Order: sequence, then structure tokens, then C-alpha cells
Amino acid sequence: MQKKYVSAELEFDVEFYDVDPMQIVWHGNYIKYFEKSRCALLDTIGYGYLAMRDSGFAFPVTGISAKYIGSFRLGDRVRARAVLEEYENCIKIKYELFNARTGELCTKGASTQMENGGSIRYTLSGHRFPAALSAEERAYFVQ
Repeated sequence: MQKKYVSAELEFDVEFYDVDPMQIVWHGNYIKYFEKSRCALLDTIGYGYLAMRDSGFAFPVTGISAKYIGSFRLGDRVRARAVLEEYENCIKIKYELFNARTGELCTKGASTQMENGGSIRYTLSGHRFPAALSAEERAYFVQ
């Protein structure tokens, strides 16, 4: 069975407030771009942050990494992609940030989120999160 990943993509322009005096995106803003794509991914499966809160659970980020390959500049268009890699014991998401006009991969990274809502459950299996995935998508994670 070929692995099928749940993913989301969005595009946006690099804004003036994201760049340094050299008109290059400040390194910390790449994490903000990861967050934008993570929100799009969670919304895609119907478990965005408001739904997460309403379900009584919280999944704060416990780790994040970024590898800077290229730079975005003022006026560039970003294509951000988030891919769900794991959800059983934690939420792991992989990110890729491309220059939408050139196709160049500029940054890649990953984040980990752990449940912290006072639940006694140790995996996400009992949460609403897996139910938001299709049967085919869930099957990938139990292989």
C-alpha cells in the first residue's frame, strides 16, 4: 500500500513587516509561516485550534526545527506545505516552504505537539483528531 499523507498548502506574499533591513525575511518568521500551514492542515481535517479547544484538549508545540536552504525577500510569494506525519502518540508535522514563482525549496522543517489538556489518555486514539481523518488516512498510521 502506498503511503498517503494528509497535507495542506497555501500561498501568500512576503510582507514588509516580515523582512529585515536587507529586505530578507527574518529567520524567526519562517516559524510563523510553518504555523500558517499547520493551521491550514488542522482546518483541512476539521480539527483546527478552536475545535481542539472545544474538545477539551490542547496540543502545545514541544519541538520545532528548521533548515534554511534559501531566503525569501520582500515581494516574493511563498507556497507553504504542511504534511501530517504522525498522530498516534503526538502530532508530528513536516513543512516545506517554496518560492511560488521559481519553485525553489527555501526552508524545510518539522514540529511535534503533545497533548496537554488534563486528559488521562496517553495516545490520541481516543480523541476526535483521528476521527477527522478518512479510513484510508488512518490505515496508513496503523501499518
